[in-house]
Amino acid sequence: MRRQVGQVVAAVVTAVVVAGCGSGPSQLRSAVIVGSTSVPLSQVQSRVDTALGKTDLVARLAGNGVGPPDIARDVVTRSVLHDLLTRTAAAEGIVVSEADVDATLQENGGADATLQQTLYDLPALRERIRDRIIAARHAQRVVPGLAVTADVVGATSEEDAAAKARALAAGGPAAEQLFAQSGGASGRGVTYAAAERPEVASTVLFGLQPGRTAYFQPSPEGGWVVLRVTDRREDPNADPSVAAALGQDDLARIGERLLQPVAEQVGVRVNPRFGVWDPITLRVVPEGKAGGAVLPPGAA
Repeated sequence: MRRQVGQVVAAVVTAVVVAGCGSGPSQLRSAVIVGSTSVPLSQVQSRVDTALGKTDLVARLAGNGVGPPDIARDVVTRSVLHDLLTRTAAAEGIVVSEADVDATLQENGGADATLQQTLYDLPALRERIRDRIIAARHAQRVVPGLAVTADVVGATSEEDAAAKARALAAGGPAAEQLFAQSGGASGRGVTYAAAERPEVASTVLFGLQPGRTAYFQPSPEGGWVVLRVTDRREDPNADPSVAAALGQDDLARIGERLLQPVAEQVGVRVNPRFGVWDPITLRVVPEGKAGGAVLPPGAA
C-alpha cells in the first residue's frame, strides 16, 4: 500500500514540476528566479524525487493534509530562502563552516537519525542546516537593538482588512477616521522591541520599511491586523547578550523574516505552476492563497 501511495504521489508531483515548462520563455527551465539567479526545474525535480522516495514520511504527511503540490512548493520556498540567506551572509561576512554543520547534526542525534526525520538527502540537509545557522547569526547581530513602531488597526475579515489597509496607506482624514472608529482595537505609534517580542519579530511587521502598510491574519482562528510602519530603528550599541535569551528556533525565524526587504529589492518570480511568492508568510503559496498583502506608501 505504501509503495502504491509513493508511486501515485511521484506521478502527481512529476506532473506539477514538468508542467512548469509551459509558463513562459523567461521561466522555461526555472522553478523560480531570485533577482537574476534562476533555480532550475531540474534541481527542484531532483529534490522532490528524493522526498517522494521517503514513502513513510510522505504517507505521514498525507495523513496531515500535506499533498504533493505542498511538498513541491516547500522545495521552491527553501530554494528562495537559500538564495536570500546566501546574499545576506556574503554582505555581512557570516561564515558557516562544515564543522558548524557537523556540530548541529551531532546535537540532533547525527546525520543518519536526522535524515530519517526529514524529506532531504544529505547535501540538501546540510544546506538547510547551514541556512538556519546563517539566519540565526544574522538575527543575533540585529535583534538586540531592533525596534519597530507602527500604527495598528484591527479588522474582522480579509475584505475589511484590505479596505482599512488602503485607507491607512493613503493617510489623511480616512486614516484618522479608522482610529476613531476602532477604539480599543487600534493603536497609534505602538513600539515593538525584537528582543522582548520574538513572536512579533518573526511576523511581516519586522520586515516592513517605514511607510509600508500590510494586512494579515496572525492565526487562522483569530482576526485580521492592519499596520503601517512609521519608524524602524537598529541600535548598534545595544547589549548583544540580549539575544542570548532567545532560542535558536526564535533567532532562525527572525533571521528569515529579516530577509523580507532583500526579497522585495531583488524580486522573486515564481513559475506560475508552483504558485506565487507571499511576502506575508515568506513562502510560495497557491495563486489566490496569500496570507494578506503589503501596500506601498500612499496606496489607495
